[in-house]
Amino acid sequence: MTGMKKKTARLRRAVKSRMRIKAQGMNRLCIFRTPRHIYAQVIASNSAEVLASASTLDKEVRGKIKNSGNKEAAGVVGQVVAERALKAGITTVAFDRSGFKFHGRIKALADAAREQGIKF
Repeated sequence: MTGMKKKTARLRRAVKSRMRIKAQGMNRLCIFRTPRHIYAQVIASNSAEVLASASTLDKEVRGKIKNSGNKEAAGVVGQVVAERALKAGITTVAFDRSGFKFHGRIKALADAAREQGIKF
């Protein structure tokens, strides 16, 4: 039962942060992670379209990583999603960590995206 409590608490945190981002009216860099993979999407301010995305399942990312569930892989995903967002003309986003703590793979992805030139 603790697993469901943990998940509902994370989803509650995610909803709170998403409401703040929606009030700002910004594009958001949304993160989702599983034990094996990590996914990142830049979602438009109207929440209707995905402007850029990357994950450890992409062929471009898979060629650069050895394991898909570690900080190194998250950093590569952060670089790729930032490059794709810049190519689409997006320079500033709100960071939506989906209720996950800002450490480990989430932090590695955010730092890599910042290094590529995305501001949040």
